[in-house]
Amino acid sequence: MAADHYQTLGVSRDATQEEIKKAYRKLAVQYHPDKEGGDEQKFKEIGEAYEVLGDPQKRQSYDQVGHEAYQSAQSAGGPGADPFQGFGGFGGGQQFEFDLGDMDLGDIFGSFFGGGGGQRTSRQQAQRGRDVEARVTVDFQEAVFGTEATVNLNLEDTCSRCEGSMAEPGSSTETCQTCGGQGQVVQAQRTMLGTIQHATVCPSCHGHGERPQKPCSQCGGKGTERSKHSINVKIPAGISDGATIRLRQRGEAPLAGGGAGKGDLYVHVSVRPSKQFTRQGKDIVSEATIDMIDAALGTEINVPTVDGKKRLKIPAGTQHGQTFRISGSGVPHGRGDTRGDHLVTINVSVPKKLTRKQKELLQELRKHRKKK
Repeated sequence: MAADHYQTLGVSRDATQEEIKKAYRKLAVQYHPDKEGGDEQKFKEIGEAYEVLGDPQKRQSYDQVGHEAYQSAQSAGGPGADPFQGFGGFGGGQQFEFDLGDMDLGDIFGSFFGGGGGQRTSRQQAQRGRDVEARVTVDFQEAVFGTEATVNLNLEDTCSRCEGSMAEPGSSTETCQTCGGQGQVVQAQRTMLGTIQHATVCPSCHGHGERPQKPCSQCGGKGTERSKHSINVKIPAGISDGATIRLRQRGEAPLAGGGAGKGDLYVHVSVRPSKQFTRQGKDIVSEATIDMIDAALGTEINVPTVDGKKRLKIPAGTQHGQTFRISGSGVPHGRGDTRGDHLVTINVSVPKKLTRKQKELLQELRKHRKKK
């Protein structure tokens, strides 16, 4: 059984008109066939669902008779017709419009072509280069104080011979015959919702409007070639496990020398766990063990920190699980000079075996302890 219109838009049956419109806008952008990863069939279903649910009168009819009956009546009336025209005065038309409200169409199609919003020329519609992802792993200490890592990648880069022009050096270009120099081709498709037109980047000139008369002998007219790159990545102090660093314009060059620029490089950072320390936000946490005599009488201990060993005073009467703070020995706060703290949790050790003398001393202590 086909999904009803509410399921198609992912809204409940009591959704408001504003919620329906918001869901439609989001899905229309996500599944638009001009967009990479788009789904033309899904896009049609979304449009059909919104044509009904976006109209309060049609929605009322749809809710009264149900999905199957409504679809059957619509099929009998023809694509775009109101299946209940003449029943209750619900008028219908054959003109279908995509209601995107106050959304900027330039921004929407900008996401399809990898650029910004607004009106663009055919040359500007060439896709920007592909974004690239990489991963690096750093030690706990390096994550605290910052470091540098090297990422080795095999990237699509601007051709060293034609410098992205696609043409053999010394040769000229000519108007693209596929798009007539427009840089884009317009395709029209008849659907049950009417005729839908959408423009795509010309597959022959990749949005330039021109093609080389003699393609570059090194890249075959692509304007790019694959090459190895070693990229130094600065890991900032205080970075967290799972953080991502974005390096603009360090991804791949656009095919056919597109003028939209290179893509970006996204470096995902993993931090190796430390055997001594764990992290809680900007604080570093560790544990230390003392015996019950030192816990009762007080003592001083050496505590390992990321800055080296530091002396910590343990006051008399310290309890098991009690935590002490060493200020300023934690993780740096952003770009400032301030740092978090180092927190030390004390474990009090109780001996499992005692000598006769130790037992006698403890029994004597028991006799003289303060009675509650």
